[in-house]
Amino acid sequence: MGVLTGPEGFVRVEPFFGGLFIGVLALFLLEMGMLAGRRLGDLRQAGFGLVVFAIVFPIVAGVLGIGGGSLAGMSTGGAMVLGVLCASASYIAAPAAVRLALPTANPGITLTASLGMTFPFNLVIGIPLYWGIAQWLAPILG
Repeated sequence: MGVLTGPEGFVRVEPFFGGLFIGVLALFLLEMGMLAGRRLGDLRQAGFGLVVFAIVFPIVAGVLGIGGGSLAGMSTGGAMVLGVLCASASYIAAPAAVRLALPTANPGITLTASLGMTFPFNLVIGIPLYWGIAQWLAPILG
């Protein structure tokens, strides 16, 4: 909207897209975290396959992102950041999209997989792993 209306037009909508957005986003993330916490027990019915998927798929997506970034001519750091983005479930948009597209899906499973497994994995192990992979692939694909 700001591009279409210019700086004058953005001033009119800034309260909604600026300060208000951050507050609503914080409430949304709080609600998602509380829902995931209340439904942690649902992971037992999903089984071990969900744990494997929540860890293995981000690695596969991250490597594909790093490879694509390297082939596109990105720097090693740029390819690594693209890999991290590919490896990360969209912790904000994806749960909302799943809720709308799959209303019968169990939010305890979907949220807990992304927020409880994939997110911590990517923070602790994934980012250093993707950096090492990017450094290893750079001379091969660069």
